[in-house]
Amino acid sequence: MKHTNPLLRKDPRFITIGEIMLRLTPPNYGKIRVANSFEASYGGSEANIALALANLGVDSTFFSVVPNNSLGKSAVRMLRSNDVHCTPVILSTPEETPTHRLGTYYLETGYGIRPSKVTYDRRHSAFSEYDFSRLDAGALLEGFDWLHLSGITPALSPSCADFVLDCLRAARARNMTVSFDGNFRSQLWTWDAARDFCTRCLPYVDVLLGIEPYHLWRDEADHGTGDWKDGLSLQPGYEQQDEVFRRFADRYPNLRCIARHVRYVHSGSENSLKAYMWYQGRTVESKLFTFHILDRVGGGDAFASGLIYAQIHEYKPMDTVNFAVASSVIKHTIHGDGNITDDVESIRNLMDMSCDIKR
Repeated sequence: MKHTNPLLRKDPRFITIGEIMLRLTPPNYGKIRVANSFEASYGGSEANIALALANLGVDSTFFSVVPNNSLGKSAVRMLRSNDVHCTPVILSTPEETPTHRLGTYYLETGYGIRPSKVTYDRRHSAFSEYDFSRLDAGALLEGFDWLHLSGITPALSPSCADFVLDCLRAARARNMTVSFDGNFRSQLWTWDAARDFCTRCLPYVDVLLGIEPYHLWRDEADHGTGDWKDGLSLQPGYEQQDEVFRRFADRYPNLRCIARHVRYVHSGSENSLKAYMWYQGRTVESKLFTFHILDRVGGGDAFASGLIYAQIHEYKPMDTVNFAVASSVIKHTIHGDGNITDDVESIRNLMDMSCDIKR
């Protein structure tokens, strides 16, 4: 019998909203302080997901604001070259975004015992300076079926935060499927601020990626009793994770799918990944994949895009969670932020292999 996904209508159109940035990386695992050249590319969580889905054949659209200059146009060109629709993207003027710049981040790629390190230079970017109150979120989302947002965007400015809530309300009014990834960034806002805001988003979400940063109070009337996630291991067992998932589902019955990946760091160059997913009332656990890392950045976005792809194509629950992890594993073998894999079978072949895969 064919598995039926209750989240989607036929032939969905996907849209995501966020900031795309210039990424500068010293070659050959070099350090920034001694680098005399940088490899340039573009990335950002939501852009990475739009790119990955478009490469796998999903009708994928990205909305952002970039400065109307060569850097902004280059970022858009990169997405278009990966079959992402960028028609809604705003090329802003200096009057609209006075600093008129594209956000940038620098990546030192880790090797062996040395971890990777990110340095942001994204303050006063065009996206963070734009006044989103002038936009109609409902008009932007018209004709789309799936909206994806993350906790990075609301951290960039009050206008961005208000716009995220406007989009969530507009999506709910249009009966769209909504996925949300908390994606906490400590360099952008505090843990408490992130939890406060992202918890406000939960009533509008269908597919939740990750279990932080959110409040899941044991007693809403007495926060002193703690959070159901208090004490949860970074590598939880099945029973621990299942209980947290169920607490989320009980508190927010609109949640139809909750998924998170679990990382085991053996060194800066070798990790293992697995994932848990709550769907249709039960928790499933993926295989464990062990692999060597070429580029770790974007691994979580590849997991998210893999899960969304599997949901869109009505995979069974166990296949969904294994496909999502396999998508992330493959991304770790690709330079750049985005998973440019355009061969679904290569991901399926990996997900069908035995555990503890050495890459």
